[in-house]
Amino acid sequence: MVSGRVIRFDGTRGYGFIAPEDGGEDVFLHVNDMLIPESYVRSGTALEFEVEDGDRGLKASSVRLATNPDGSPVTPPAAAGNTGGNSAARPAQSDDTLCDALSRAQYLREVTEVLLESAPTLTGTQIVQIRNRFLQVAQGHGWIEG
Repeated sequence: MVSGRVIRFDGTRGYGFIAPEDGGEDVFLHVNDMLIPESYVRSGTALEFEVEDGDRGLKASSVRLATNPDGSPVTPPAAAGNTGGNSAARPAQSDDTLCDALSRAQYLREVTEVLLESAPTLTGTQIVQIRNRFLQVAQGHGWIEG
């Protein structure tokens, strides 16, 4: 069994990704491979799982909550019906290494600052084009709110 934490999980689409504790490639998580209720899975949830080679990379199977030596879950499960559609915007409060999803405006400010710092010769038009494409990708992955 491998241990890791959920990076993001989209309950509407039924999939997400897990970061293994020992590092390495993120592992795909699908609702059909979970041995726990879907409502328990949110960003930051500690899981134990088997790793398989899937069609597009590593895939988790036999997914269950990680437990402490006393048998209690490492991350308490979310209350049923309290996770909303996309739980990626609400990381576990107990893990300081995770951050909240950014608002659209915050995300665009961050991307703009990175572009200006990394490539100061970009024109305003180029920055807007690149920012908009990054925004589309971020929204598609649930990295930003809204």
